[in-house]
Amino acid sequence: MNVFKIAARFPDQEACIEHLERVRFSPKAYCPHCGSFEVARKSENDRVGRWNCHDCKSSFNVLSGTIFAKSKIPLQKWFMAIGLMLNAKKSLSSPQLSRDIEVPQKACWYMQQRIRAEMTNKNGEIMLHGIIEADETYVGGKPRKRNKRDDNEPKNPRGRATKKTPVIGAVERGGKVVAQVAGSLSGRGVMDFLRKTVDPEGSVLITDEYRAYRAVRGTIPHAVIKHSERYADGLTHTNTIEGFWSLLKRAWYGTHHHYREHYTPLYVGEASWKYNERRNDQAFGKFLAGCFA
Repeated sequence: MNVFKIAARFPDQEACIEHLERVRFSPKAYCPHCGSFEVARKSENDRVGRWNCHDCKSSFNVLSGTIFAKSKIPLQKWFMAIGLMLNAKKSLSSPQLSRDIEVPQKACWYMQQRIRAEMTNKNGEIMLHGIIEADETYVGGKPRKRNKRDDNEPKNPRGRATKKTPVIGAVERGGKVVAQVAGSLSGRGVMDFLRKTVDPEGSVLITDEYRAYRAVRGTIPHAVIKHSERYADGLTHTNTIEGFWSLLKRAWYGTHHHYREHYTPLYVGEASWKYNERRNDQAFGKFLAGCFA
């Protein structure tokens, strides 16, 4: 959903709250604090959407316990931020979002981190089937080379010698992706990730020649593409997961330029959620519904 449709469908705070109440409180309103259905709408002239719980005696609204809770930013701008982020294939910087919705940059960054955290949480435990490509990449650091280089300047190491943040991922051909910051890229670390991600029944795993993937032998049928010789051999290739890595890295180099290492899981989660919903025309609605799941 683009910003024009969002502005037309949700012209004010009341329209946004009404929509969220239909999403969260269908078929019946309940207290998000204790789960009781013994609730009643609170009558106030200056505060829209307040409720009282007769069991725990608390006051709440539809935003309680969600990414929108206690935010002073109008919901319409929250909705626009979500729509803009979902439509940004290579992510969206907080300065750009600040210009688009006229909210201070620091507040936009805070909004985006909440949205990314929600996307990361909702990726959940996805089990992949069929032809699975697995690979690892490294995010962050300096570019590989500059236009001019002093001969005495040390080269930026590449691959597994780098100090960048390691990320491991697996993708189902034509399906979903699972990616996360890698705690370890040893055989045990790779096996732990694949055990949680890939259903060995009826699946085949395709990787490059990195020796850590040998740990899956005897567990999942395994095919190897030797990149030192070729990048594809019929159906044996890792081009799909490489395409996902290109989106993640383009977001780093072209949009954000830098983010701290401990925020990397949020940016990986954002890229994964959007990739998994790339064919969903109702991704905006699904995201809002997921905020209350």
